[in-house]
Amino acid sequence: MGTATIRDVARKAGVSVASASRALNGHRSVTPATRARVADAARALDYVPHLGARSLSTQRSNTLGVVLPDLFGEFFSEIIRGIDYAAHRRGLQILLSNMHGDAEETAAAIRAMRGRVDGLLVMSPQIDAEALANALPRGLPTVVMGSRVGGPRHTSIVIDNYEGAREAVSHLAAQGCRRIAHIAGPADNADALERTRGFRDAAGSLLGDAAPIVFAGDFGEQAGVEAAHAIIADRTIDGVFSANDMMGIGCMVTLTAAGLDVPRDVAIVGFDDVPIARYVTPALSTMGLGIAALGGRAVERLVESIEQPDDTSAGPERLVPQLIVRGSSRRRGTAE
Repeated sequence: MGTATIRDVARKAGVSVASASRALNGHRSVTPATRARVADAARALDYVPHLGARSLSTQRSNTLGVVLPDLFGEFFSEIIRGIDYAAHRRGLQILLSNMHGDAEETAAAIRAMRGRVDGLLVMSPQIDAEALANALPRGLPTVVMGSRVGGPRHTSIVIDNYEGAREAVSHLAAQGCRRIAHIAGPADNADALERTRGFRDAAGSLLGDAAPIVFAGDFGEQAGVEAAHAIIADRTIDGVFSANDMMGIGCMVTLTAAGLDVPRDVAIVGFDDVPIARYVTPALSTMGLGIAALGGRAVERLVESIEQPDDTSAGPERLVPQLIVRGSSRRRGTAE
């Protein structure tokens, strides 16, 4: 028996070739009953879409470009996992590029995607929104994760880092912390700057701290280790808000190794909710983003933009981090 074609699937499902194609490509015009019938027929025939032939008929590559600051570490692994899962469900491929947070490399990575992808997913917190908008190809459907951009067929999913930071500090204050320090992210990272701004404002309004303590960091574990040594020497700091989970974990492990009790002596809250945060001891409290879900949602928005090129009504989408209270900040006898 030869390889099944889309015509074989249509014949078995009792629909036209066009209807079978729309069902397999996830078009909204197909009824659930027809979609199920076509899917059953495709499974029965072991049908595999021919991406090259489909590209010729639709003038699409069926590929999404993904440009990220890095491809390593738990945060980006989770983003990629969410993107890959959502794309795979739609029969789409992904083309990954790493631009290391540099503006020139970002522009070069985006240029390299032209003509090869149907749309772009971009995360570039280390270059300003205007420079990023200028680097994006006009008219190519694009979803930017983290930064707010405008332009033809360009939209954003924006993380509310400021309010997330304020909620983290509010939680630590509610747990009885009275001298809270912040481990900041990179000085050229827009997400990190907003988290620091939220921390400073919350420390000032909640604790009356006119000069809150901020330790320089870079999102790496070692920055958390170095902050912990400063906290041990200080002896008055009883709360820490870390701009990401990995610095928070580095800080917590170092404090614990030095004989301090977390959270009794020092309570800690991170940001992101990477998978390892729930498995360290104590488990790390954090501001959860649903990282994989963010990647999946970005794919959904991009596919909508590709399939509805004339719809320009979709504006930026705001993602509000959610406080996840675990052992690293929960103190007995105090409210969460």
